[in-house]
Amino acid sequence: MAKAPRNKTLELTEQDIDKLESKLISLHEEVSISFIKNKIINQDLLEAIKFVPKKSVSLLFMDPPYNLTKKYNATVFNEKSYKEYYDLFKEWFVKILPLLKDDASVYVCSEWKTSSIIFDILNNYTNVQNRIVWKRDKGRGSKTNWKNNSEDVWFCTLSNDYYFDVDSVKEYKSVVAPYRNKKGDAKDWYNSKNGNKFRLTHPSNIWTDLTVPFWSMAENTSHPTQKPEKMLARIILASSKETDIVLDPFLGSGTTAVVSKKLNRNFIGIEREKKYCLYALKRLENADKDQRIQGYVNGVFMPRNINKKTMNNELKPKKDQKQLKFFK
Repeated sequence: MAKAPRNKTLELTEQDIDKLESKLISLHEEVSISFIKNKIINQDLLEAIKFVPKKSVSLLFMDPPYNLTKKYNATVFNEKSYKEYYDLFKEWFVKILPLLKDDASVYVCSEWKTSSIIFDILNNYTNVQNRIVWKRDKGRGSKTNWKNNSEDVWFCTLSNDYYFDVDSVKEYKSVVAPYRNKKGDAKDWYNSKNGNKFRLTHPSNIWTDLTVPFWSMAENTSHPTQKPEKMLARIILASSKETDIVLDPFLGSGTTAVVSKKLNRNFIGIEREKKYCLYALKRLENADKDQRIQGYVNGVFMPRNINKKTMNNELKPKKDQKQLKFFK
């Protein structure tokens, strides 16, 4: 059946599979970082990480299976008892830790049932810096309970000596009541090309501007828990430098790898499901042609659902202002 004209969901053809399969790797002995850098490892996490070089990773992003029964292509993850999930996540995390540099940052996704389990483990092995809550606006809700509309991302570091670039993740905010000083000068706000008043603000730990990938977005795949590229862009820009290595041990359909490539970072991706690995490789190929990240324009994170024409008109580079390079 032909797709609807606006349906941009990525699909794999037989030709794609034949072409991309040979690019996947698996590890069976110790390898150099150059061998696995910017590669996708199609292998179980606990097998692959035995051979990843120690102290090589600057940023770890983990989006493990939540403690919910869910099918991931050919694999079904079954809900476990509190202790069983605790022991499983602890095994994953403790074995990954030696791969991280001393000043590395860690981000771990979870939902409300899983979050307390994950926090307890992270708090024992890292410095938990913050709990980010993002609005996951998807699904119609429940008639017998409050709609579950958020997920957590725990931000941790291995030490108090870590990298965080807040200026790279400023957010565009409209100014409703603009303030001027006694001289009549604008106080911490600007006029856009269209005359709209706005400011760039430091991001908080409440993220309401993310859109869960769906059928009309080019980044969308059939993966059931795919994270938005915009989310990864915010994390990667804030907590890594260009050419740093970003590790995603539950790569899924490749969002972390794709965004790392678009933002000039190196990545290592591990994923046990071959189909998702192939999606990731196809998305990486597409990134060679299109470096855009939806909702991230000229170095600014824009509000959700803002009109594309408005974005282009609002933001115009200005070379002589390093922090304010987006204005008229």
